[in-house]
Amino acid sequence: MNAIPGQGPYEPRERVCVALDVDRPDRALELARLLREHVGVFKVGLELFTRAGPSIVDSLRELGARVFLDLKFHDIPNTVAGAARSATRLGASMFTIHASGGRQMIAAAVSAAVEAASTAHMPPPIILAVTVLTSIDQATLSGALLTERTVLDIAQHLAVLARDAGASGVIASPHEASMIRSACGPGFKIVTPGIRPANAATGDQKRITTPREAIALGADYIVVGRPILSAPDPVRAARAIAEEIAKG
Repeated sequence: MNAIPGQGPYEPRERVCVALDVDRPDRALELARLLREHVGVFKVGLELFTRAGPSIVDSLRELGARVFLDLKFHDIPNTVAGAARSATRLGASMFTIHASGGRQMIAAAVSAAVEAASTAHMPPPIILAVTVLTSIDQATLSGALLTERTVLDIAQHLAVLARDAGASGVIASPHEASMIRSACGPGFKIVTPGIRPANAATGDQKRITTPREAIALGADYIVVGRPILSAPDPVRAARAIAEEIAKG
């Protein structure tokens, strides 16, 4: 099966997004060659994109890999629309924006991406709105961000806002997935970072869960970085995660 993420049936392995959180393009491509038959999509974030530039997306696509461009666009609507247009023209299958940018910004990104995809005669990308970063917990909200609203309240509010503005789905912690699924319906995509297999180190993530739990809670796709990249055998680690997803 060779489904586009979020646009049809998919096998367990196609639910796995590997975060290529490395600072060397050659290492990223080495990992992509190794893992491309065992996962669904490769996530290019700020570290790798800043080092390698748009060419890394071209190189990954030349390998037959799907690319999730995770740059979390957040600016005035016109600027984000331009970024969305460029991401679409690059051939990203998925990309992120910040839901906190508001309805007008999200709608501008969606419109620009759809227009660019139509002009290029290609499917539009999946546009994912970031709700609350998984590094943020309730203490951070109450302290640094000066709000007593709960993580759950904010995540649900931003997810509904993103859906109503035309986004394809959201990035959210597995702990908010069930609530977002109930609020936004079955067709709305939920991609969850903060995934750690049993006995894995948590790192700087605070709202985490296992692959099986994330899928059971309603996630469509999970983002996994260090548990695969730092494993002695990355292929074996990716296969184990896909097997755990199948049980979810």
